[in-house]
Amino acid sequence: MGILSVLIAAAAAWVFGAVYYMTLSKHWLAAVGFPMDENGKPKGNGSMMPFALSALAMLLVAGMMRHIFASSGVTTVGAGLVSGLGIGLFFIAPWIMINNAYAMRPFKLTVIDGGYAVIGSALIGAILTLF
Repeated sequence: MGILSVLIAAAAAWVFGAVYYMTLSKHWLAAVGFPMDENGKPKGNGSMMPFALSALAMLLVAGMMRHIFASSGVTTVGAGLVSGLGIGLFFIAPWIMINNAYAMRPFKLTVIDGGYAVIGSALIGAILTLF
């Protein structure tokens, strides 16, 4: 598991996130309460900053998962998938739930964002063990 596996895993999770959120965009925008214009499109300046930050975050997550897997002896795709699933399901998704609960956000937002965390972490975990 080297730097190449981290880059590929991060890129895969980032692309998966793009597809995931494009598919659920109407539900996510409604749950967030994002302001819409008269044409039903999100208002805003279209900044690329969220995309850049999410790419950086995926690199950080994949890099730390690689470190944890190497330290723990996780070497097979199945073990990587299950370990990634566990990280998403039992570390990241609960933290998202806490943040959304205190912000009084709808539980639907927790399900959407938590779902991405769980599936994305499982994807990273599986990919990290391929190299």
